[in-house]
Amino acid sequence: MKNTVAIKKIVITAFCIALCVILPLAFHTVHNAGKVFCPMHIPVLLCGLICGWPFGMLCGFVGPLLSSLITGMPLMSLLPSMMLELAVYGAVTGFLMKVVHTKSTYVNLYISLISAMLSGRLVSGIANALIFSAGSYSFDAWITASFVTSLPGLIIQLAIIPTIVVTLKKAHLIPEKQSLDFKKKQVYNK
Repeated sequence: MKNTVAIKKIVITAFCIALCVILPLAFHTVHNAGKVFCPMHIPVLLCGLICGWPFGMLCGFVGPLLSSLITGMPLMSLLPSMMLELAVYGAVTGFLMKVVHTKSTYVNLYISLISAMLSGRLVSGIANALIFSAGSYSFDAWITASFVTSLPGLIIQLAIIPTIVVTLKKAHLIPEKQSLDFKKKQVYNK
């Protein structure tokens, strides 16, 4: 049983990594759509929520790297900070889904998602300011890139990701022993 769950998590993670390559291709047909809608963030956040923090972190690290090598997106100049940001997303969502247990599945999901989105953006901003773009990266640039330009993407992520996770869980399409170890009496439609 344990091996079956591990295999399912590996397959889901591989699928999410593939989505990290495919989704941006669809969005990048429109100018600046990648920066606005953040399509690569969706599979990483899903992977963390569904498979747990190690798989989410792996997806967040490997997804942008593979996408950059195959498609040239993200650009190599943006790749290190994006890999760091997305790895934090995957790790934080998976970790928080393991430890946050309110009476509502949706509240658990939103706490995990919002915390991950803020943590990843904060880590990316600090890394850009101190390492990757030291001296040329301002607080205004961080706010604009992390919250203003990407606001439609944030809204889409918060609107669809919890529903996707709950739907997959209700349909028994995600591993039973994974980061969504809710209490047995918890109801999924709250």
